Amino acid sequence: MAPSSSNPPLERLGSTLDYAFHDPRLLETALTHRSVASDNYERLEFLGDAVLEHVISHELFHRYPHCKEGDLSRLRSSLVKGETLAEIAQQLAVGDCLKLGPGELKSGGFRRTSILADAIEAIFGAISLDGGFDAARVVILRLYRPCFDSLPELDQLKDPKTRLQEFLQSRKMPLPSYQIVREEGSKHARIYVVQCEIPVLPDQIEGKGSSRRKAEQAAAEEAFRMLTESE
Repeated sequence: MAPSSSNPPLERLGSTLDYAFHDPRLLETALTHRSVASDNYERLEFLGDAVLEHVISHELFHRYPHCKEGDLSRLRSSLVKGETLAEIAQQLAVGDCLKLGPGELKSGGFRRTSILADAIEAIFGAISLDGGFDAARVVILRLYRPCFDSLPELDQLKDPKTRLQEFLQSRKMPLPSYQIVREEGSKHARIYVVQCEIPVLPDQIEGKGSSRRKAEQAAAEEAFRMLTESE
């Protein structure tokens, strides 16, 4: 993208991406929210999402030659989730370049995780259209290098219920059971309290959450902590 003295944020974005657009209009479209025009980033986001999935999957496949499919999927999910994308967008100051309608501007849309994530995917899609898949791959891997370097251990990516179940199975212990024991809060802010019962633990463990699933995960996490600390 050619530098533009009339738009310093866009100039900085192009410099940080280290990619020169042959058709700068693609980048402009990638930064245009649907609240502004019908010609917005949604189609580019669709494309960029597919390009990103392929690049990340390919890189993980080669980085982790002994990983099973499930582990690779968990690693990929941690890298392409909205929070990770939004963090990359924030580092690039994408929010400063977004074109938003008055309503989105007033509500702080340039800081919203979902919008930032959509926009960075749209940028990946724009680069793949402008310079081809390999060009997009180079940009994506450069931006994702810190993410790859700081990936957590595989066990940490598993949800608490899975970790607890695998822990118990590996020691031939009975599996846990979960039961809702009560509900707290108002109708519009319901909190579920779930009890996790494991025969090897003297006490029943409780977990709270805004849904049954979240409450079960909280209870499983506490049970896993107690079991590992007692070993």
